[in-house]
Amino acid sequence: MNPPRVLMVAYHFPPLAGSSGIQRTLRFVQHLPALGWEPMVLSADVRAYERTSPDMDADIPAGTVVRRAFALDTARHLCFRGRYIGAMARPDRWVTWRFDGVRQGLRLVRTYQPDVLWSTYPIATAHLIGHALHQRTGLPWIADFRDPMAQDGYPSDPVTHRHFLRIERHAIESARFSVFTTPGAAAEYRQRYPHCADRIVVIENGFDEPSFAEAESATPDRTSLQPGCFTLLHSGIVYPSERDPTQLMAALASLAQQGVIRPGSLRVRFRAAVQDALLRQLAAEHGVSDYIEIAPPVPYRAALQEMLRADALLAMQASNCNAQVPAKVYEYLRAGRPIVCLSDPVGDTAGVLRDAGVELHARLDDAQDIANTLKQMLDREQPLALPRAEAVRRASRAGRAQALAELLARARRPD
Repeated sequence: MNPPRVLMVAYHFPPLAGSSGIQRTLRFVQHLPALGWEPMVLSADVRAYERTSPDMDADIPAGTVVRRAFALDTARHLCFRGRYIGAMARPDRWVTWRFDGVRQGLRLVRTYQPDVLWSTYPIATAHLIGHALHQRTGLPWIADFRDPMAQDGYPSDPVTHRHFLRIERHAIESARFSVFTTPGAAAEYRQRYPHCADRIVVIENGFDEPSFAEAESATPDRTSLQPGCFTLLHSGIVYPSERDPTQLMAALASLAQQGVIRPGSLRVRFRAAVQDALLRQLAAEHGVSDYIEIAPPVPYRAALQEMLRADALLAMQASNCNAQVPAKVYEYLRAGRPIVCLSDPVGDTAGVLRDAGVELHARLDDAQDIANTLKQMLDREQPLALPRAEAVRRASRAGRAQALAELLARARRPD
């Protein structure tokens, strides 16, 4: 007897590079077979990806069906003299994926007869495909939102905002379950859609233990990244609003003026931040360029090895994202290094790290608070707390996949 099957609609999938969002779908695909489910993936044509890398291709289990539908990036493929028609990028720049995505999805349904559909944001077009396949096949659908979609001021374009509201409403009301990665996001949507509250659930992000085990075995040398210089590592994208580093730069300037730090004693390394020009500009404006290092992207396991050797790891999340937790936070927990959390104390990011035993917290928008926390970090007389082992164990993606397998089984059953 064949195991039940799930058709997973996901834009973020290898060989896409440069986004931690790839990990969620990829690790579900890895772990679900051991839990009695056969996953297959409907993704976008590789040409739609801005950057690609083969470093995680081998993580896709052998024999996994991966179908790629025609898709273009409007901003790169359908622009003229650097401009494009706004309607061609709503709800997102990859809306062209929708049309062949539905066609290819229907072919997969006919050929493999999956038992459940699953689509995942943050590319809204994935939910358009999931909804269309659900309507045309009648298969139960799980809409994996991860984070909130339509929010106050996001998307900033009012027409796109209306698109997001319509997509999320159709998904919440039509899907058998809607999944969010944080309690705050789930609570927000239960309040927004009270008639669907019992079908809104939480499956957090996590870390991949086999990847960390491989990174550890390849990193016998655990000495500091820069011996004699304390390295505070931020690994991943720096968003100008959601992870605004302005007050961090101001805090560094204050510490330098006080003589607490000097060039060569502290370096904040931004790995694969994307906003390199912004970081350089802010560092120059505050006179702290000597304390900032901007590093290019590296393969996934090399990024994990870097986390394992950092003196401390930096998490940033603004109050406008209180219902979100950066996926990188869970990898930080597994890395077993001290963590500095710059966030709103009532937000989910601060809550996850506080519950894990992280003690170094400051508001992202408060330079003095950040300076005080960095002083505490640099106080060599006080050993820095590490994440608690139990919190790390709970954050494994294997456990998250178990939760998804149970949800898939519930979705198969009639209401």
